[in-house]
Amino acid sequence: ELKLPFTFLSGHIHELRIHVPWTKLGSEPVVITINTMECILKLKDGIQDDHESCGSNSTNHSTAENTKSSIKPRRMQQAAPTDPDLPPGYVQSLIRRVVNNVNIVINNLILKYVEDDIVLSVNITSAECYTVGELWDRAFMDISATDLVLRKVINFSDCTVCLDKRNASGKIEFYQDPLLYKCSFRTRLHFTYDNLNSKMPSVIKIHTLVESLKLSITDQQLPMFIRIMQLGIALYYGEIGNFKEGKIEDLTCHNKDMLGNITGSEDETRIDMQYPAQHKGQELYSQQDEEQPQGWVSWAWSFVPAIVSYDDGEEDFVGNDPASTMHQQKAQTLKDPIVSVGFYCTKATVTFKLTEMQVESSYYSPQKVKSKEVLCWEQEGTTVEALMMGEPFFDCQIGFVGCRAMCLKGIMGVKDFEENMNRSETEACFFICGDNLSTKGFTYLTNSLFDYRSPENNGTRAEFILDSTHHKETYTEIAGMQRFGAFYMDYLYTMENTSGKGSTNQQDFSSGKSEDLGTVQEKSTKSLVIGPLDFRLDSSAVHRILKMIVCALEHEYEPYSRLKSDIKDENETILNPEEVALLEEYIPTRHTSVTLLKCTCTISMAEFNLLDHLLPVIMGEKNSSNFMNTTNFQSLRPLPSIRILVDKINLEHSVPMYAEQLVHVVSSLTQPSDNLLHYCYVHCYLKIFGFQAGLTSLDCSGSYCLPVPVIPSFSTALYGKLLKLPTCWTKRSQIAITEGIFELPNLTIQATRAQTLLLQAIYQSWSHLGNVSSSAVIEALINEIFLSIEIGSCYVAQVDLELLASNDPPTSTS
Repeated sequence: ELKLPFTFLSGHIHELRIHVPWTKLGSEPVVITINTMECILKLKDGIQDDHESCGSNSTNHSTAENTKSSIKPRRMQQAAPTDPDLPPGYVQSLIRRVVNNVNIVINNLILKYVEDDIVLSVNITSAECYTVGELWDRAFMDISATDLVLRKVINFSDCTVCLDKRNASGKIEFYQDPLLYKCSFRTRLHFTYDNLNSKMPSVIKIHTLVESLKLSITDQQLPMFIRIMQLGIALYYGEIGNFKEGKIEDLTCHNKDMLGNITGSEDETRIDMQYPAQHKGQELYSQQDEEQPQGWVSWAWSFVPAIVSYDDGEEDFVGNDPASTMHQQKAQTLKDPIVSVGFYCTKATVTFKLTEMQVESSYYSPQKVKSKEVLCWEQEGTTVEALMMGEPFFDCQIGFVGCRAMCLKGIMGVKDFEENMNRSETEACFFICGDNLSTKGFTYLTNSLFDYRSPENNGTRAEFILDSTHHKETYTEIAGMQRFGAFYMDYLYTMENTSGKGSTNQQDFSSGKSEDLGTVQEKSTKSLVIGPLDFRLDSSAVHRILKMIVCALEHEYEPYSRLKSDIKDENETILNPEEVALLEEYIPTRHTSVTLLKCTCTISMAEFNLLDHLLPVIMGEKNSSNFMNTTNFQSLRPLPSIRILVDKINLEHSVPMYAEQLVHVVSSLTQPSDNLLHYCYVHCYLKIFGFQAGLTSLDCSGSYCLPVPVIPSFSTALYGKLLKLPTCWTKRSQIAITEGIFELPNLTIQATRAQTLLLQAIYQSWSHLGNVSSSAVIEALINEIFLSIEIGSCYVAQVDLELLASNDPPTSTS
């Protein structure tokens, strides 16, 4: 019914109870109880039915018409009144009161998803949804003229998520540790209505809070987990489905209908979607074909009215009404509620584990899997917020207050952090960024439904920024870092129609019909800011990170989508000068900005080196199954290190939003302008400020001494651009494929003989180019480098104190 890309393998509800208090419908809630609900899902097969295949234009058109005719009668039945507001009356008031206070209880909810050898299961012990009052306590409430607000709460208890691998027969031989074990969280829903008889809220807020989130991922679960994440990304961009050979020519019929579709995903790869128009949401603002294929964000948005019991058929509201266009615009605006979705986590922990098989003493005993924790990521004050109003505005903000990464126990036979090693916690922590909640406070909950200072919790209506200019002025990088401190990301997508015709479909560049070309302005900006961080790359951290990469690569999954060959369509229509002028007025682009503030990176001498076992696997040369644990761990103290300090790193990246269509058009022009050629490139600009490097050493107490400068502070910049789809420019040999500019005003490198030898020893410890010097030689070099610096600094300090005490001007002797 929802046209999901999944299908049921099996589904069963053991018991369904509906309790209706017939004599107290106006004061007691109707309770719907579901006991033990089991569902097993899988992704739909690549071979679809006739109405789900990519055929000719006429077939698709007739299919779309049939779909419309089958959907429209149901819509007409759902919304009988022609007015968007419900008629007042006692019966209608009672129905609304009953619906607003329905309680839903689900006990033992089991959901499973299977694909290839992956079995993802979610088990929720209990989930309950009920209506609450102003203080979020259970109550029997209704919308009143003085308080046009409805509040609900959903509590999830003991949510367990498992990810296991099944064999060829479909059975799970060894059960892995759960990804998430018995996690409880609560969700608050806040609906604001414009008037008492509104069918649909004007503002919808859905916020979820998790106090403690503990995730566990083993080396066997990691590739499966990445596969699930890739599935979500493929669904987001509409890339699901692999086309069979022989159907590549059928893509051209789809391209002209899909090309340049304006959705929140705004990516050209969506034209590879396998599912046709009837599986996607309708374009809310489109005046053209009603069943155009969309990204899954648009598809999900199309069901928002259905979830809140509001019909989106325009003719149901304005069909035969002889009112003016203003009434039509009013009905149109009612279809676009402001939706705010938020996820908040106080403390999250992700633990990476390595597994090994264990055989019991008896020969017939089954094998068991034993896991060992080797890496841990802790994060505090996590926020994920999304604000949208229809398809023209979408904003997502992600941030967290602080995080750190730690090494746990030994890895690959090296007992670097076993209990008998007595290494300090400061050495175990190799990545620190941001603050902690004790000093920062609960700023990550600002303006959420869990913030007692938010407008909704103080009886006032919240105000939302839905203008791109005002948004950028308010949510700056400084404001984001003040709220979070460690990481802040703001993704903003807006779409404006400058023609006033109501059409928001980006014109197909290759069609030659440019009635709407240049009338729609799309903007996509991503800003990422990473706060002050301290990154320590020692043997323990490097090999754990590389081991995770090796485990992630050990799979044989086929990609969800395949890149198309860069073959230019010879049948493309060349645009006339007027259409080219319209194209030059505005070309949508995606702009990304990444900023790192106060970055410190420390590279220590390798205390053990397993790169010869890990790097070949990463490079795809051999398998790591033949690895033998033979490396010994030698703790060196003092441990020489290279410390790199950078004040600020800024990376700017720009790419055309519809690169394929744009390049095909511009490359067909005889003399394209410099402006059009500029947008056919991917542009990247890297700026580094205050880069400096020096030598330091780690003592037995776990602290570093003052660094000895080797490279004084300097700044540099690098600019590069790369031509998109170079195969389309084969006839234009004068077009540069790549271009780069490197700026380095000044650079100084200074090092003594002892410092050079120490740098060489650190390099050799990682590269295996020669025998690493003994600890006695390393200690002698460190004493020569750092002791002379300390003596010199003490002498200078003593001279300064003598001058201050005498108050006499310094002489040439002194």
